[in-house]
Amino acid sequence: MVTPPLLALMTAITSTVDPQLLRDYAATRGFSLGRPQKPRVTPDGKTVVFLRAEARKAEQSLWALDLGSGKERLLAAASTIGGERELSIEERARRERQRISTGGFAAFSLFPDGAQVLVTLGGQLYRVPIAGGAARRLGDGGVTDPKPSPDGRRVAFVRAHDLWVVDVASGAETRLTRGGGDDKTNGEAEFVAQEEMERYSGYAWAPSGRQLVYEEADARAVERFHLSDPSHPETPPVAAPYPRPGRDNVKVRLGVVGVGGGKTRWLRWNASAYPYLTRFCWPTAAPLTLVVEARDQKRLQVLAADDQTGRVKVLLEEQDEAWLNLAPEVPRWLGDGSGFLWRTERDGGPALELRGADGRLVRTLVPAAMGLRALRGVDATSVVVQAAENPTEARIWRVPLAGGAALPLSGGPGWHDAVADAGEAVPASDRWLLSIEGPGKTPSWSVHDRAGKRLAELPSVAEKSPAAPRSEIVELELAGGRSLFARVTWPRKRETGRKYPVAVHVYGGPRHQHVKNDGGRLLDQWVADHGLAVVSIDGRGTPARGRAFERAIRGDFGALPLEDQVLGVAALGKRFAELDVRRVGIFGWSFGGYLSGLAVLRRPDVFRCAIAGAPVVDWRDYDTHYTERYLGLPEENPQGYDASSLLPWAPQLSRPLLIVHGTSDDNVYFLHTLKLSDALFRAGKAHELLALPRLSHMVPDPVVMERLWSRMADFLLAHL
Repeated sequence: MVTPPLLALMTAITSTVDPQLLRDYAATRGFSLGRPQKPRVTPDGKTVVFLRAEARKAEQSLWALDLGSGKERLLAAASTIGGERELSIEERARRERQRISTGGFAAFSLFPDGAQVLVTLGGQLYRVPIAGGAARRLGDGGVTDPKPSPDGRRVAFVRAHDLWVVDVASGAETRLTRGGGDDKTNGEAEFVAQEEMERYSGYAWAPSGRQLVYEEADARAVERFHLSDPSHPETPPVAAPYPRPGRDNVKVRLGVVGVGGGKTRWLRWNASAYPYLTRFCWPTAAPLTLVVEARDQKRLQVLAADDQTGRVKVLLEEQDEAWLNLAPEVPRWLGDGSGFLWRTERDGGPALELRGADGRLVRTLVPAAMGLRALRGVDATSVVVQAAENPTEARIWRVPLAGGAALPLSGGPGWHDAVADAGEAVPASDRWLLSIEGPGKTPSWSVHDRAGKRLAELPSVAEKSPAAPRSEIVELELAGGRSLFARVTWPRKRETGRKYPVAVHVYGGPRHQHVKNDGGRLLDQWVADHGLAVVSIDGRGTPARGRAFERAIRGDFGALPLEDQVLGVAALGKRFAELDVRRVGIFGWSFGGYLSGLAVLRRPDVFRCAIAGAPVVDWRDYDTHYTERYLGLPEENPQGYDASSLLPWAPQLSRPLLIVHGTSDDNVYFLHTLKLSDALFRAGKAHELLALPRLSHMVPDPVVMERLWSRMADFLLAHL
């Protein structure tokens, strides 16, 4: 119960909070609607093609910027070519895996000649001339994942779980595979490939344009999960294969088929030892290449395949005693086929290597000490990478293939990213794109020449945020020579001498950094303006701190990530006298929701309340590729699975806990929250449960977003 004195205090504090800020944030998707998305430079270097929505309408249109004149042009909008249509189940799932929540066009492809753009809308293919003119419909509907051939004469796509091609000139369609269905798909990446490997496609063109290589994914042995809408019980549930740890995975194989159809020639590798297909590509001057991985994810092979015989040979083998991180941008072959780029962590952190066509090491281009984040482009003489020694920063560099010093292409504080080519199938120009986010900066995309000179800025129509987050990043020194990076967001009306309760906004798990110098999070500021200090801490298990820091969590998700949140809070309390570390709450989503629940269950001495959003509750119920990478197989590490679960700790709940979850989540299924709520109920432990009907792992609905963050702020304020 909220007592009258506390109610008066809450009223006084919330009177300083701007409610319009949250409404505007929700309506504009964090003031991101209206910014250019997924820009690409055409091969002639004269035009930039990109997607962009209106400032308050989450429907993306296709735009072009002419670099010569500096003028932008609308190439196509959903309303001009038939309007938005209902998405197929396959397309909805594909967008969910890529975390795309906007309508209109989700993506586009440049034709190799750079004169046309390929888009889909509601499953229908369209060709859009870049020079101007009406979009032209191509073939029938039901299309997902379309790609132009290297010669531009055909477009391949997936329809109803089979692979097809359509002739651009005549519109005639040819079905290349048969037998595709819910149990066995052709040309589609399976769930774990999309969700965990960042491989969203299940086929690729041969450089000749006369063949394709495609994945057959056989899910007949995989357990089915059923996703239903409790708010509409008349709607049939949707079944999908979902492999849980220790159980059957989808079986995959790769085959080559001609554009006229006919018999598939299957590639042969040791699939029993290496069942995961993590990457495949068919470069212009190099062999069909695939990367396969062992189920324990401690070993992988890079293979070159003979598309005529199906035989493969090993170019490279990698191994790690804990696990191997996958980098979706490699292997990347050089344009002349003389070698390929590879990313490794053999020296304690990510490094970029140049390897010969036979797989032998030629030289290290980017050493581990440089802080490699990603490969962003390749040309005949150099590579463009994102890297920084400081884990909270990112810069863009050009590195000579022949070896030598890296040339900085971006400078100043912030988080910088780049697009320096349009992919292996589209010739690169000497123009590239730079993205900058940082303190006091409005996120932007700009166009640059090879040396880094700024040529133009991509136009944005996004609304500007009325206030920048008042946050700072600090490095916290711990005992034993360790350190953690943390971000502190203060109320905009920070008062000298006042003690502020602490709200920990946590993720704290693999593959994601919360603490980046990207300008801060406006929603953290909105929460802080209620009279709290919002902090985020990146502990062991998070990336960008080297191999040992990340792999310290092997075998147990709970102990070290939680310990580092506790140590980080204590260190922040010593660093800032204004922080009242006797009043600490914690909130987060996904892995952050899991860690929030774990914190309030196992360390109620530190955390007085928690909000667990879409939490994984029992890791035996999450997917194979993610979970087994860190915890191994359940039968080999039962203690680790038990220690990492929230369920055994449910009877220990002694602090307020709010659990939030979308009922249509097909990543972390709603069953996790139901299991936790049931365990708490049976243990006689009071808690709050907020179900979000029809919502998935994302919360894009503006009304729901506004109400959810209001509810979370009220919860934190009431208990802190």
